[in-house]
Amino acid sequence: MCRLYALHANEPTRVECSLVLAQNALMSQSEGDSEGMVHGHGWGVADYPDGMPIIEKQVWAAFHGEHFAEKAAKVYAYTVVAHVRRATVGEPAIENTHPFSHKRWIFAHNGTIRHFDKVRDTLLDAMDSYQRGLIKGTTDSEHVFHYLLSLHAKNPETDIQEIVRIGLNQIIEWCAIVSPDAPPALNIVLTDGDRMVGSCFGRSLWYLERHAVFHCAICGKSHVHHKTGAHYRLVEIASEPLTAETGWKAIPDGNVFMVDSDYQLQFTKLG
Repeated sequence: MCRLYALHANEPTRVECSLVLAQNALMSQSEGDSEGMVHGHGWGVADYPDGMPIIEKQVWAAFHGEHFAEKAAKVYAYTVVAHVRRATVGEPAIENTHPFSHKRWIFAHNGTIRHFDKVRDTLLDAMDSYQRGLIKGTTDSEHVFHYLLSLHAKNPETDIQEIVRIGLNQIIEWCAIVSPDAPPALNIVLTDGDRMVGSCFGRSLWYLERHAVFHCAICGKSHVHHKTGAHYRLVEIASEPLTAETGWKAIPDGNVFMVDSDYQLQFTKLG
């Protein structure tokens, strides 16, 4: 298990409250989530300050020291992905720490492919040699990432939401063959900074949509320097609701989602 966070907005937005200051901020979840589990095996925060992803990762817990909080305070972006890790497949190491990246793509995963050792070779065989050679760590998550990118490269005309749906359905099928009583958990977020897609399968996942500039009840400020005449739009995605606001909604289990051009989530069922 892990905990993840993603933001996609049409204007640069501060994420310090969501990651550090909120009642159930990602940093708080790293110390103890709603089930009492600690996610202390590393953290990462990614954004796109100059059109390409910049990721800071560490192998210690987000709640240890000031590094996570200092990084979060600096992020002001259109697109952000953050993650705190509880290692299940792959030891705590920088190469196993999320988010993962390739070119403009960023990927984070909350979940586990159980008995991954029995599925790993099948995943590798299904990738092209280029993506296979990019894998640096030992996590199931990084393998899923490069498998999806390989599918995308083979089918560039296919919508990325459909690529994720096809790819995850195939992984679920492979897992059912080797461990029918132990289905995988596959909550993912995948983005290139312009498009954001993901899935909810076997773990809780929540989202919040905003359609206007707001003043944060936590810091008392707006999180965006709003452009006059613009219509602010934002989607936040998180493993658990970050605040006590009533706007948080559960993403239905067994769905792939996409943030559309109006910054609302669109769902497609897996299977």
